[in-house]
Amino acid sequence: MGKVIATITTSVDGYVVGPADGPEHGLGIGGERLHYWVMGGPWTYAGDGHDTEGMHGPDRDYYETLTADLGGAVVGRNMYEAGRAWGGTNPFPGTLVVLTHRTEDQPDPSSGFLFVDGFDAALERARELADGKDVCLGGGADLIRQGLAAGVVDELALSTAPVVLSGGKRLFEGFDLDLELEVLGTWSSSYATHVRYAVRRSAPAVR
Repeated sequence: MGKVIATITTSVDGYVVGPADGPEHGLGIGGERLHYWVMGGPWTYAGDGHDTEGMHGPDRDYYETLTADLGGAVVGRNMYEAGRAWGGTNPFPGTLVVLTHRTEDQPDPSSGFLFVDGFDAALERARELADGKDVCLGGGADLIRQGLAAGVVDELALSTAPVVLSGGKRLFEGFDLDLELEVLGTWSSSYATHVRYAVRRSAPAVR
């Protein structure tokens, strides 16, 4: 069976989106700077032609290590909507399982999206569809916290953008487990520092 890899980008102060995230600002106000590394440079919500084809250098090298054996992914409904369903077609390898309580508006299967209610069911379905390859937990923060708390995450792949947002949603907001991590590899560019960690052990936090 492939690995479960939780991957997300944060600011230096730990935010995965900026303030006032929503349909108009999917990553929050100022949050687009978190994903300069994905787009190969600065971009705006209005769209300026940038996409992942612009990714290069260490950012591309890191991305390719994540996708080399990727068979599918799970994302939360908020991320799906913030990404505006990626134009209606899944751009990632394998099926993109969307964790949502609202499954009645499931898009056509040809889109590459599958709506599933419940974390355990979503991960199980993603693993089945991945057929032995890796499964990515691609965010948002709550989804990744659920995976870590359930003890199903083999690796945490964390990209840190050189920006302080001072507001928004934090990756580890309310998280109370003690995680022991092992650094597997690092990549750094002017847009982000990427670290892949093996998740070795979790235990209740000492209070």
